[in-house]
Amino acid sequence: MSIGRDGIAGLILFAISLVLLVQSFQLPSLPIVPVGPGFYPAIVLTFMAAASALLVLQDLLSRRAPAAATAPDTPRRNYRLVVIAFAIVGFYVALLPLLGFRVATVLFVGALQAALGRPRTARQWAMLAAIALGTAAMSYFVFERYLLVLLPRGAWTGF
Repeated sequence: MSIGRDGIAGLILFAISLVLLVQSFQLPSLPIVPVGPGFYPAIVLTFMAAASALLVLQDLLSRRAPAAATAPDTPRRNYRLVVIAFAIVGFYVALLPLLGFRVATVLFVGALQAALGRPRTARQWAMLAAIALGTAAMSYFVFERYLLVLLPRGAWTGF
């Protein structure tokens, strides 16, 4: 059984994430801070290793599936959406010091979600708003209140 491009990329990323994960555990811990400098990299690298392993597994399983008789449909590339997503991220970065983390994050999540799939009904718009508000609120409480990480305050808003 051969491995494809996705499987090779997954293996490379899996190896890199494991090497860096081991190194993140070797970072010195600070006695006055409950969360050391290796905490966040360890979380990110663990998720990266898991996603890479899933990519390899997905590649292997797709090769075992019988090939379809017809040529596969190639998905249409949407470069416009990629540019829009990058622009939204750029606006988020620009607005973060002006509006603060909470307001900028609500706008960012709402705008990106609307760009990826525009809501058509009032219920979908309400769901979009709830997800945007919930994401900002959860991020704020986890980082600012639980982990005691100071998030940016807005020059225009003061919070």
